[in-house]
Parts: sequence; structure tokens; C-alpha cells
Amino acid sequence: MGTEPRLGSKVFYKIGEVSRLTRLPSYVLRFWESQFAFLKPKKSRGNQRLYVQRDIETVLHIKRMLYEEGHTLEGVKRYWVRRGRAATRRLKPREIAKKLRGDLQVILKILDSHSS
Repeated sequence: MGTEPRLGSKVFYKIGEVSRLTRLPSYVLRFWESQFAFLKPKKSRGNQRLYVQRDIETVLHIKRMLYEEGHTLEGVKRYWVRRGRAATRRLKPREIAKKLRGDLQVILKILDSHSS
């Protein structure tokens, strides 16, 4: 797992190509899209996912964190938020507010549990 795949000079990669490059099943890539707001490949007119090199690097980073470093899905999400890589520019203001509200509720629960 330690060696990174070599990407070609293509601009876009379809999900099957990304699956082969990253050695991850396509269903895992689709699941990760549903879990990580910052992983949103573009879609073609035919509704095919089109990954760019940055998307593939993100997938490889997530893979490394989950499979090699032993992080949980929630841990990976927190890491990306802290790191500032959560692509808030791709989220709508309402989605950002909903996420922030959820994060604040978690913080309040933690604070309440420590003050009791």
C-alpha cells in the first residue's frame, strides 16, 4: 500500500479508472462521497463521475488514514475540518450553517458532560 499510483496526464478520470488506480472498489468511492462533503467529483452530462488529480489525491489520503493509520470515518471528517480542507466553497450556505449547528451541538454536549 505504501507506493502511490502514477497518474497520467489526463484531466478527468472516470470512477472505474480511479478504482483501479487507488485499488478501491467503486462502491467505496461512492460511499466516501456520501460521507465526506469535500469529496465531490464533477459529473458529466451523462451523470458519470469525473475525478481530477486533486480528488484522487484526496481519496488516497482518506484511504491511508482509514486503512493504514486506523482512523475512524468520524476521525477523518474531523481531521479534514481542522485542516481546512473541507471544501466549504462547494457547500451551499444552508449546508454550512447546518454543519456548524451540528458541530456546536456536539461541543455543547461535551461541555455539559464535563461540567456535571
